[in-house]
Amino acid sequence: MENRQLNKPIQIMLVEDQAAYREVITIALEREDTMELASQFGTAEFALRKLQSTTDNSIPDLILLDLNLPGMGGLESIPWLKKHAPKAKIIILTQSDSEADVLQAIQAGASGYLLKSSTPKKIKRSIHTVMDGGAALDASVASFILNTLKTKLPETSLVGLLSQRELETLSLLADGLSKKEIADKMSISEYTVVYHVKNIYEKLDATNAPSAISKAYQNGILPVKDS
Repeated sequence: MENRQLNKPIQIMLVEDQAAYREVITIALEREDTMELASQFGTAEFALRKLQSTTDNSIPDLILLDLNLPGMGGLESIPWLKKHAPKAKIIILTQSDSEADVLQAIQAGASGYLLKSSTPKKIKRSIHTVMDGGAALDASVASFILNTLKTKLPETSLVGLLSQRELETLSLLADGLSKKEIADKMSISEYTVVYHVKNIYEKLDATNAPSAISKAYQNGILPVKDS
């Protein structure tokens, strides 16, 4: 969370075309002291226009992004959002559980993928998890991805590339734990967890937690769990 001031509420931008669902998110977030819905837009174009004209201090920490938007779609907008808000995390919040959408979103740089059926509690917890460097995947989406991976043999083996502590850290990330929770679980400092995560990303050539976890499953570093 290096891109925001300590103890400042997480500044959130919502890009969602359905007014009723924007209201649901607004109500959920206004009750939280640790996060604030700083802006909301019905199209990606309006959101990008805002980012292009804003100062660094006004750039959101996290963007909740729908995929099915009028005009520029959510997937198409991710590279542009990251260009104008490079430090902002992106969580997809959509009705689509399509494998193609999930994989494209993660490959484009999204740190989370949630379905709109997620409870407000789940969404808020996912926001904290992502801001802490973790991954946020809807349970049904994660299960779908893992079941798909069961039928795929790894093209290359990276087994043995990670140290035992890095492997343990990655396994806990895959379980959805935050860096603080991982530190407590492993009885180490959060600084050490950050160091392990940095090494994991470099060794797996991953840009975020979801992509690192996906590569770990695909290459046999992490065992695929049975449903």
